[in-house]
Amino acid sequence: MTRLGILLASARKHKNLTLRAAEKLTGISNAYLSQLENGDIQAPSPVMLSKLADLYGIPYAAMLESAGYPVPKRVGSTPAAGFAARIGPLTEDEEIALLEYLDFLRTKRNRRLGR
Repeated sequence: MTRLGILLASARKHKNLTLRAAEKLTGISNAYLSQLENGDIQAPSPVMLSKLADLYGIPYAAMLESAGYPVPKRVGSTPAAGFAARIGPLTEDEEIALLEYLDFLRTKRNRRLGR
């Protein structure tokens, strides 16, 4: 999976949505959504990313950046800026590992809560 794929899958699971439910809410086919999550799409449509950012409550700039699009950097522009400042710069592998671990923790919590 890619950084974008992990972000999308984690966000969708966090919202307790299936691919079909996300399809109904965004109009994006579940096949395209699956390909995005699996990293099969190299240059995802910014329009699709915008719809998914709205659905999942993720800043659009973060979505674009995860997809590999250039995004102007502004100090303190994202809520996670404080967290990132505490742990320092990350390699792409470290960021992917953290996203996977966060997904694991959220899945574990959801199971415990019966979601």
